[in-house]
Amino acid sequence: MIPLFLLFAATFAPQLASTPNRQPQLAVRGQEMALTYGAGNAIYFALSQDKGATWTTPLVVSSQGKLALGMRRGPRIAFAGTAIVISAIVGNEGRGRDENLLIWRSGDNGKTWSPSRQLNEVSASAREGLHAMAAGRGNTLFAAWLDLRGNGAQLYGSISLDGGKSWSTNQRIYTSPSGSICECCHPSVYIDERDWIYVMFRNSLDGNRDMYVVHSEDHGKTFSAARKLGSGSWKLDACPMDGGSLAVRSGILTSAWRRENTVFRSTIGGTEVALGPGKQPVVLSTSLGVLVAWTDGKTLKWIRDDEKSVQRLDGDLAYPSLVELPDGEVVVAGERDGTIYVDRLH
Repeated sequence: MIPLFLLFAATFAPQLASTPNRQPQLAVRGQEMALTYGAGNAIYFALSQDKGATWTTPLVVSSQGKLALGMRRGPRIAFAGTAIVISAIVGNEGRGRDENLLIWRSGDNGKTWSPSRQLNEVSASAREGLHAMAAGRGNTLFAAWLDLRGNGAQLYGSISLDGGKSWSTNQRIYTSPSGSICECCHPSVYIDERDWIYVMFRNSLDGNRDMYVVHSEDHGKTFSAARKLGSGSWKLDACPMDGGSLAVRSGILTSAWRRENTVFRSTIGGTEVALGPGKQPVVLSTSLGVLVAWTDGKTLKWIRDDEKSVQRLDGDLAYPSLVELPDGEVVVAGERDGTIYVDRLH
């Protein structure tokens, strides 16, 4: 097995040792890449217009309130038409007391940002701090979050069809008959080429913490029944804080998620495939096939669906985020010792 090397072409070091940079997320639009991450209570943004060769100096989008950060909490970012949109969960007191899901929008490539807009209509109902946001074709965006406005954690969502200028009324996507979905695992959102919306989440059903997916074919007005992913189950009286990832290409959904100490890949109704020990997997559907990356201890590993051996990246990167450039190259962002690293997979 030949190790792959990260040259770490771009590094974003913390401004203060006491506030490490954490939870990076990438978005891509042609040769442009957008990066967001959190540090303390600040949300940062940087832009590359040359496929990552150079980056703008990170600027603070917001430092209001207490930012939910860590364990896949933190900001999300997407290109939507001519706009860039960042979402994050923020509270006045924080620590799971009063957080809300907020949106910021830029129409000038991140030079200036709109005031924050609250998506959850019941204040403090997003206090679990876990959400996802994704862009579809044109101006479509969809956000999903764990909502606590009722008894137990429920899955809620909202759609924007105008690049984040306006958002729909909150839609309850799923409620577990056992009273609550898994309370501490982030949901995942994907919008395919048909503008179908997919939301994956970890359920809590009869004592099992398994992954489920729902989808909408009508811009989030209605959602399908929840379908379980994988053939096994994880009986667990706790939350693993690991929500996995999904991608859809040509109508085929591929998901990656963790059960116990193993990362699995599966399709809907398909056989699960064990990829190896690890946690925090992410999926990227590329022109060369589906790529899954995850962490195993301090090692970042990845594999494409047409390969038999797992590749290792020479560099400790946690919580990876992946995008594909128009030339087929894959770019990864991750955190290590408070610094954000971004580069191609070589």
